[in-house]
Amino acid sequence: MYPTKSIREKLKLLIIILYPILITQVGLYSMNFVDTIMSGRAGANDLAGVAIGSSFWVPVFTGLSGILLAITPIVSQYIGAKQEDRVSFSVLQGIYLSIALSISILIAGNLILDPILNLMDLNENVSHIAKEYLVGLSYGIIPLFIYSVLRSFIDALGETRTTMLVTLSSLPINVFFNYVLIFGKFGFPEYGGAGAGYASAITYWFILFIALIVILRVHPFRTYEIFRRFYGISFSTWKEQLKIGVPIGFSIFIEVSIFAAVTLLMSRYTTETIAAHQAAINFASLLYMIPLSISMALTIAVGFEVGGGRYQDAKQYSYMGIAFAVGMALLSALCLLLFNDVVSSWYTSNQVVFELTKVFLIYAIFFQLSDAIAAPIQGALRGYKDVNVTLVMSVISYWVIGLPSGFLLAKHTAFGPYGYWVGLSAGLFVAAVTLFIRLRFVQKANVSAH
Repeated sequence: MYPTKSIREKLKLLIIILYPILITQVGLYSMNFVDTIMSGRAGANDLAGVAIGSSFWVPVFTGLSGILLAITPIVSQYIGAKQEDRVSFSVLQGIYLSIALSISILIAGNLILDPILNLMDLNENVSHIAKEYLVGLSYGIIPLFIYSVLRSFIDALGETRTTMLVTLSSLPINVFFNYVLIFGKFGFPEYGGAGAGYASAITYWFILFIALIVILRVHPFRTYEIFRRFYGISFSTWKEQLKIGVPIGFSIFIEVSIFAAVTLLMSRYTTETIAAHQAAINFASLLYMIPLSISMALTIAVGFEVGGGRYQDAKQYSYMGIAFAVGMALLSALCLLLFNDVVSSWYTSNQVVFELTKVFLIYAIFFQLSDAIAAPIQGALRGYKDVNVTLVMSVISYWVIGLPSGFLLAKHTAFGPYGYWVGLSAGLFVAAVTLFIRLRFVQKANVSAH
């Protein structure tokens, strides 16, 4: 990162930061994307089982990763304020915290997974596949969360191209092990959809190994000497990171978990409906990587400018990011309209699932536009370290407005299962409006205070 003087320089720097983040996010999500597509080829039960498993895993992963994202604004502001000597200690404490969170999740999952699956109205095969998928994933939780901290550190330096290269190097590993474990190739057991979980765990260990090599040997990361000295656990530093990270994590968890909740509520419909819903959510989530990546880039850029006391520059970055996200959302919506059949055919050869997926994808268009406003604003607010009010807004928008209205539409109108998607769109629209108002307030408050 470096200070800029003109809009043109800011746009150039934002793109330099953004495009590797986008490729990295798409790469990371491609693991889930490939899991879903390849599981769908194994059968409708496998696709539905992975859908249920993902509905548990994705909110947990994104929520806890969101907590660890606190490293990005913390390190970014240290660098903006020229306090580089404080970076290594904060990153190491973030790693300790990531291990503690991982162990907590493993213990909780061991205690509650079976009872929750037993409460759901699933056929025996789907329930078994969902459980085995999650068991497989569990072997990769610790390396994945440690990598989340290391990635936040790398990104905070503006070196987002590095995380892009690390992620891209892991994709062939994920595809290969998906192929051999789902379909039982080269002498490996045939696990079906459950094999996707084990393949992802192997990939997470590979990503961590590569990231450690980069941080230890590549400039500029090695100059911070992250592992030169192993400090003891500092609960006061954990408190600082959690103070920023918990609202970030819960905000992300609340948004992502509402999709998971809808998937669980879908369990009362047919296996084909669950499979089609998961296919559409999977592709819509892939498109969501665009505004999410812009959000992460804005956290870095805005945090750097706020750390250096350049509040007008931070404001310009914020609006630049929102405008870019909206433009990309309009392009995504056009693609969904034009290539609906093609996208649906990627996920299944089952004609019933195919037709249902096409309809779900049309509904996905509406919340793409709201996401394009809400996600970048959240990223900009994190750059200001303004996270608590955002959390409250997310709860109201998604769980007070979005899910209840979706439930009512699904239960009492002709929309049926599509009613949930209409409700989600309404919640996302409210989130976009309220977050924009909050951003304006924070920008004015920072200028007034300084």
